[in-house]
Amino acid sequence: MSLKVKNILDHHRSDFQDILVFESESHGNVLVLDGVIQVTERDEFSYQEMIAHIPLFAHPNPKKVLVIGGGDGGVLREVAKHKGVEEIVECEIDEGVIKASKKYLPNLAKGYDDPRVTVKVMDGAKFLEENQDSFDVIITDSSDPIGPASVLFETPFYDAMYKSLKEGGIVCTQGECMWLHLDLIKPLVDSIGTKYTSVEYAYTTIPTYPSGQIGFIVASKGRSTCKVPQRAATEELLADLKYYTPELHSAAFVLPAFAQRAIFGENKN
Repeated sequence: MSLKVKNILDHHRSDFQDILVFESESHGNVLVLDGVIQVTERDEFSYQEMIAHIPLFAHPNPKKVLVIGGGDGGVLREVAKHKGVEEIVECEIDEGVIKASKKYLPNLAKGYDDPRVTVKVMDGAKFLEENQDSFDVIITDSSDPIGPASVLFETPFYDAMYKSLKEGGIVCTQGECMWLHLDLIKPLVDSIGTKYTSVEYAYTTIPTYPSGQIGFIVASKGRSTCKVPQRAATEELLADLKYYTPELHSAAFVLPAFAQRAIFGENKN
């Protein structure tokens, strides 16, 4: 797949990574970090909605939510649609991503406008260490495991998130592509399965990500599964969504046979 560049809007190097924003001919504005597409205005909703609404609806009463990464603001935008959430904290290490999104991706960055949002520009692991037993839901919206995001795909980071979860809490993290990264997904799922009560893998389709698919590792502290929504979505909220539905919530955990076997073995339901 290729995107035709209509106009370069911004290209610079932050303290952490190469940041590029360009206007494309068919997919609106596009955010690229270290040469990898993160967001296009045309299809971003399929990723943002699923990484946010799966854990939020799997929890019966989420009040305090932490977003690690997600500097474009899209996850914040989706979390803010849950009226019962009282506090939303974003921890993003690269302020350059936030600034670029606010300037060039306003439909995503409007998540920053919600009064419940507090932004911490700092290392996510350090923030977790300082805030234990604090959150009902933690969402890690990271780039690929290269550069500053590499530590977010390692077992110690999941251990730190576990400590920051309240009992009954849920984490949902960007879980890479089943077609390309089973060698990353399988060992991580195995390693964190010794600590979390449940560890599951869901996925969404998104044309501008490699192989057109991206997954989510969904793990809980004290819940047997996150496959079933625990709250009914209001008609108002559903009318504001383009991808997530309660039916798709459960269906997202149904994996092709090759991925099911590779990640969980033959007998995992």
